[in-house]
Amino acid sequence: MPRSLALSNDLRIAVARLSRRLRRSVADETLGFPHMSALGTMQKCGPITLQELSTKERVTPPSMLRTVQGLVDHGYVDRTPHETDGRKQLLVITDEGQQMIEETRRRRNAWLAARLDDLTPEERATLQQAARIMERIAEADA
Repeated sequence: MPRSLALSNDLRIAVARLSRRLRRSVADETLGFPHMSALGTMQKCGPITLQELSTKERVTPPSMLRTVQGLVDHGYVDRTPHETDGRKQLLVITDEGQQMIEETRRRRNAWLAARLDDLTPEERATLQQAARIMERIAEADA
């Protein structure tokens, strides 16, 4: 197997395992990854249409509609009329949604920070560099 394919496999497995561990680190979490990802995008972008959110999350509008409906049902997102296009609605995070995402991030960051504290300074520096590279890879086709 060529080196880049072997590294690709190793990274994919490591990222998937770490992602699962981070999700499990918040034991009482009621929302799945699609919900948290959509909330994070809405937090970053501000009020957004369903189509825009679907595009940013790289999912189909019907799939995003189900995700958003779950967020609305939990009281984490509101739908408001679009300012210029009456056919559209804007999705806006509620105060409850904002608090939930911030608390979830705080707990996940605390869990990960505790594991990073067990690493050597050199290992942490390597991970810092890897994080920047992985972010660049993730944004390459965005």
